[in-house]
Amino acid sequence: MEGSAERSFLEQLEERLAAGEPVEAEVSLMVLAAQEVQLDEDELRGARRRAVELLAAGGDPRRGLDPDGRAVRALADDLDAPGRRAALGAGLAAIQPILTGLPILTERLENLAADDSLAWRWFACTLLAEELVEE
Repeated sequence: MEGSAERSFLEQLEERLAAGEPVEAEVSLMVLAAQEVQLDEDELRGARRRAVELLAAGGDPRRGLDPDGRAVRALADDLDAPGRRAALGAGLAAIQPILTGLPILTERLENLAADDSLAWRWFACTLLAEELVEE
């Protein structure tokens, strides 16, 4: 993993969190950790489409995403597979060393690593957010 660019970004994120900004750091951690999670493009496209439809049925599809929300949970369930969760867990472990000296991010990472269901929902949240940005 390339350390310098990620480390610089993470240091800035840590500063924002320390200043009390309401930043969803889990999304950034997922982007870094999920690089080895293999998803079939057709499966992903269909799952994202269904999740966006669930968001739209509940109101504004561009409102903030919640890892416990209905659309995110549906996307997480659609894409869930033991090998994918294992790849995400390995990715979380792999980014831990670049968080040395960043206590807030380290704590957030530890929370994700301790709860693979929560981590998987944050991953789904990230995938859904990417879809909404692309639309």
